[in-house]
Amino acid sequence: MVTEVQTNPKRVTAEKVVTTTCSYCGVGCNLQLHVKDDFIFKVTSPFDSPVNKGNLCVKGRFGYDYIYHPKRVTTPLVRRYLLEGKPKPEGREQVFAISMDGKPILDSKISNDWDWVATDWDTALDVVADNLVRIYQRDGSDAMAVYCCAKATNEDNYLLQKMWRSLFRTNNVDHCTRLCHAGSVVALQKAVGSSAMSNTASQVIQNDVFIVTGSNTGENHPIIALQMKEAVQKYGAKMIVVDPRRIDLVDFAEMWLPLKPGTNVPVFSAMAHVIVKENLVNWEFVKNRTEGFDEFLESLEKFTPEYAEEISGVPAEDIRKAARMYATAKNGAIYWGMGISQLSHGTASALSLIHLAFLTGHIGRDGTGLNPLRGQNNVQGASDMGAMPFHYPGYMRVDNPDNRAKWEKAWNIEEGGLSLKLGLTTTEILGHAHEGGIRALYIMGENPMMSEPNLNETRKHMQELEFLVSQDLFINESGAFADVFLPAASFAEKDGTFTNTDRRVQRVRTALAPRGLARPDWKILCDLATRLERRLKRSTSSKWDYESPEEILREMASVNSDYAGVTYERIEKVGLIYPVPDMNHPGTPTLFKETFPSGRGKFHPLDYVPVMEGADDEYPFVLTTGRLLEHWHGGTMTRNSALNEAYPEARVEIHPADAEMHGITNNMPVRVTSRRGEIVLRATVTEKTTVGVAFIPWHFAEAAANLLTNDALDPEAKIPEFKACAVQVFPAREEELANPEVEVRRGRY
Repeated sequence: MVTEVQTNPKRVTAEKVVTTTCSYCGVGCNLQLHVKDDFIFKVTSPFDSPVNKGNLCVKGRFGYDYIYHPKRVTTPLVRRYLLEGKPKPEGREQVFAISMDGKPILDSKISNDWDWVATDWDTALDVVADNLVRIYQRDGSDAMAVYCCAKATNEDNYLLQKMWRSLFRTNNVDHCTRLCHAGSVVALQKAVGSSAMSNTASQVIQNDVFIVTGSNTGENHPIIALQMKEAVQKYGAKMIVVDPRRIDLVDFAEMWLPLKPGTNVPVFSAMAHVIVKENLVNWEFVKNRTEGFDEFLESLEKFTPEYAEEISGVPAEDIRKAARMYATAKNGAIYWGMGISQLSHGTASALSLIHLAFLTGHIGRDGTGLNPLRGQNNVQGASDMGAMPFHYPGYMRVDNPDNRAKWEKAWNIEEGGLSLKLGLTTTEILGHAHEGGIRALYIMGENPMMSEPNLNETRKHMQELEFLVSQDLFINESGAFADVFLPAASFAEKDGTFTNTDRRVQRVRTALAPRGLARPDWKILCDLATRLERRLKRSTSSKWDYESPEEILREMASVNSDYAGVTYERIEKVGLIYPVPDMNHPGTPTLFKETFPSGRGKFHPLDYVPVMEGADDEYPFVLTTGRLLEHWHGGTMTRNSALNEAYPEARVEIHPADAEMHGITNNMPVRVTSRRGEIVLRATVTEKTTVGVAFIPWHFAEAAANLLTNDALDPEAKIPEFKACAVQVFPAREEELANPEVEVRRGRY
């Protein structure tokens, strides 16, 4: 029944207003959830929020109604064959045709054994524990893998990586950072020994000149984009946008450098070349705080602006002008997104930006810095919590015996019990899903069947898994392959913390009781871990009987000094920016004021490596992918929200000159093909993109952009090349478009 609260929210007085943190992008906006009759009828934001100052984007203000969507799963589900003790049936490829409510689309082709059966928590968790332990005892640690979740809390992620490392003794632990900023993380670790933003986004108003590159900030981080526009309009800062697309920030920029996708290294190295040749270097900073300059200088010689123009298409004089603006600024800063990192040379792309800061000394002071804008609400926190194959919480290497000893003591594990073997990354885990490789995968909140590149290959790997658990809100494209589904609570139904792109640790608070039988992730994990430990008969016992998320955070902080001074009491109002090394420390908005964690900043010689697949006669466009203002990642939340009505279908953007050449008009159905797959969607003819470049958002399962993308990896960061692959675009028939009557967000695989 539709209530007055739902239909006339302006007439309603809230029973309570709960302050929490947004569950979308890495900005970490503060929200006020207005609740009556156990229903959120309005979202506002406090004007004294240091993060967003009362501003919210469309997702933060309106994108919460997925909580009530009828397709949300709120009871544990187990496949019938598991409950009846039958062997797994053949035809696993048909599982993808299971709809959100568990009913098969193609009845005649799917065994009834694949039906979902609603059950209680004890039964579901016993099935999970029995099968995980069975596979572990048969095949060992290397057969086990887990995806943590950048949308879940710090406490959730800490527990899940602890479970896999302490109980299954494996470091096959990763999450979506591998698919977004892994190149940035590796580059920053190599250059300075730290991987987070060096400054806060709000310091942009202290910039004289700032570079925005590889980031459609206005749609991906809208509140930070507001601050950038304010810096230009109110404080007189000069912005340089370096991007293949004419994003909205270009209208506020002093300069726009429309480089070809994947040519970051030549452009930014050419800027470095200009800074050196014109003696704009901060020699004191280079001498006192960096190393490796001479070797770097030798590698820089070939990167003239003319050389960069030939490769990137950016005029040499524009490169010179941009270099001079940045180098001569009092306070210069660089903000970047996944257009830098999501390349087979993403590490080198990020290093080319770091070199600019080293050369000019624009780092270690307020209003300067190297600032990768993190994509999801808690990707920074999940990384801090150790949700990666190479690091424990606090970025402690797992192959270091001293680090191992610290966590063995914290988790009450016998000496030498934890593994020193580096784990598999997200992009490697599914590739190892076969006999003798990964047999069991646990997915908390991730959706590899939307987020992985070359999805036809991903689908094959998902079919090779012996046992898959999905812990989520909806049965998404990945959950359709699961053997067991565990219904989790949404951000509004649990307590915990998120860490935003500024490194600010903030509270997440319960506003509603979980729908149905759904549970907070941390409670699900504690109940499961207790079962696992009992079945594994470990001689020592880790703690799993936590009374609250706050207790979980304190355990993590007892070893991870960055969070040592973070408590729920201290972050009750505005949060704290780590490092917070003790209980009296106020937080650290600006890093590297005196030194780098690695001691000196390290220059790295670079070379230009083209994208793995450039345009050619057969595939004349370069495809780049990204996000939209109205949607979020794989669409699990926003496409089950009223936001889907604002942007209901996938589109491919192409330039008017390309459209004319290929006989394409606005709104025309087109077929986009690559060497890996094809999709059909409508065309948007726009000058927002540049000649030869096509853009497709990757939120839409019925026209999944990642069916097309290249799974070539950066050899260091293991991040795929989402931002550049060769495609063809040509007219299609109207009837080829996905039929909304049939489409159940399963996709055209």
